Amino acid sequence: MNPATLPRLRLASILFALSLQPAVADDVAKLHALFDSAWQRDLQENPVTASDYGDLRYNDQWGDNSIAAREKSDARDRQVLADLAAIPRASLPPAEQLNYDLFEREYRARTAAFAFKPYQYAITQRDGVQSLNEVTEFIPLQSAKHYEDWIARLNGIGTVIDQTIDLLRAGIREKRTQPRVIMDRIPGQFALHLVAKPEDSPFWAPFRQFPDSVTPADQQRLAAAGRQAIEKNVLPAYRRFNEFFTKEYLPASRQSVGIWDTPRGAQYYQNRIEYYTTTKLTADEIHALGLKEVARIRAQMEEIIRQVKFQGTFAEFLNFLRTDSQFYYKSSEELLQAYQALTRRIDPELVKLFGKLPRTPYGVRPIPMTSAPNTTTAYYQPPALDGTRAGYYYVNLYKPEVRPKYEMEVLSVHEAVPGHHLQIALATELGELPMFRRNARFTAYIEGWGLYSESLGEALGLYQDPYSKFGQLTYEMWRAVRLVVDTGLHHKRWTRQQAIDYFEANAAKTEADIVNEIDRYIVTPGQALAYKIGELKIKELRARAQERLGERFDIRKFHDTVLGSGAVPLDVLEKSIDAWIAGESGAAKAAAR
Repeated sequence: MNPATLPRLRLASILFALSLQPAVADDVAKLHALFDSAWQRDLQENPVTASDYGDLRYNDQWGDNSIAAREKSDARDRQVLADLAAIPRASLPPAEQLNYDLFEREYRARTAAFAFKPYQYAITQRDGVQSLNEVTEFIPLQSAKHYEDWIARLNGIGTVIDQTIDLLRAGIREKRTQPRVIMDRIPGQFALHLVAKPEDSPFWAPFRQFPDSVTPADQQRLAAAGRQAIEKNVLPAYRRFNEFFTKEYLPASRQSVGIWDTPRGAQYYQNRIEYYTTTKLTADEIHALGLKEVARIRAQMEEIIRQVKFQGTFAEFLNFLRTDSQFYYKSSEELLQAYQALTRRIDPELVKLFGKLPRTPYGVRPIPMTSAPNTTTAYYQPPALDGTRAGYYYVNLYKPEVRPKYEMEVLSVHEAVPGHHLQIALATELGELPMFRRNARFTAYIEGWGLYSESLGEALGLYQDPYSKFGQLTYEMWRAVRLVVDTGLHHKRWTRQQAIDYFEANAAKTEADIVNEIDRYIVTPGQALAYKIGELKIKELRARAQERLGERFDIRKFHDTVLGSGAVPLDVLEKSIDAWIAGESGAAKAAAR
């Protein structure tokens, strides 16, 4: 089923339920019509996102990334807020009031961020025009039409490149550039695109082997068209960008690393804090919380060091974990197979902790080598909304000698199940909710759930080895360290090396991972704060429920309630859990009478 048809089917059932209240039904219809039109506009403006969702109507397009298009989109966002304000919230049923509030919150966040011109930071070491070829990781390539769409995108890359150059030039003029130390990574990434022959380009990969569903005659035709598109459009565009980047952008990149050293940088960082954490916490409050969490987790780590009878300092133990060959696989193939076997071991245990599991499956894939050297240890790719593509847990196989075994269990529960896949797949299957809610990206909730999931490992039969338990604590420490280094970099004006040194002193991550992580925090201010803030809130709510419900507390019901509304801001989650606790308490009292 096309995702575009789903909102209309859901709205019909809502209106039927409200058929005895015509005025209310009319307001609900207007609200959902606004949801639907805004959703469709987002898909049209962001064709790659639409493709990612499994909606292929714009599969031959990249979208307009010009400054003028960005400004038009912001104007439309403001009009959405005006249209929303015209709908009387007070007349709506409670569930629709929540939809109203979350929709308004999303659009206010968009317009607030736009004032800081984030589009001028149009390239990072993890994302940008250098990784456009990776779109083939999630688009279908099973028919001649799919290939024709891909070729159309290849022919449009010149426009994407030129628009990106315009955005970056605007950033140079207004002093919104990326740090030089981060941009020094980019030329190596672009080397993959600066080739003489189309067949050597990463964009040629889909043409190396066609599926049997494409006829031989079409294969020949499409390969010729693809070769021409790469030769005439793709390769010249990348040479053009490389010249601009090396001659103009790299010399203009700023020497500092914190966002404080940009126009209205302090205000922008607070905006990012509020966006990513869904709280009003300040940078100083978060920094202090991080220091407190680091100390707490450090004490638990020290206990494990005593347990394994290691003779040496904390720093020496971390060095032992980073350097001893027993903790590493020798090849990428062994590492991938170990990840696949691990996830199969976790899956059957989930019923112990969850009453409802997603129907959508997931798989394990390697991160493409075009980006693996400069990205994180793993990430999750959500499924298509129409069920035509599973979710995927992407693992980094670059340099297996720096990918420790003791991290694999904790990493897998975070990125796959019961972490991101379980949560996000369940959310996409909440057919009674509007599309914007089923795909909400409240980072503190999503990443908070991922980090909270790591604490469930022992209940799933994991962390039986003390080194794996230390790995779990390392990952929790990693997120606590983030609170310190992110605020250190962007608020307290730390240097990049200060952040690296603090990270190395407190967590058993390898040097390659630490550097990649710090550089990630530098280019996405505030995002790293969401994990610990969200996890601590979920743990706080669980403790509250256990205290108030006592023996009546059911972990499966608690988790189903946390996951039952999709991603929401932390204050909304707290109200939901408080209501559930009250309901469980009321049911118990009624049963006792």
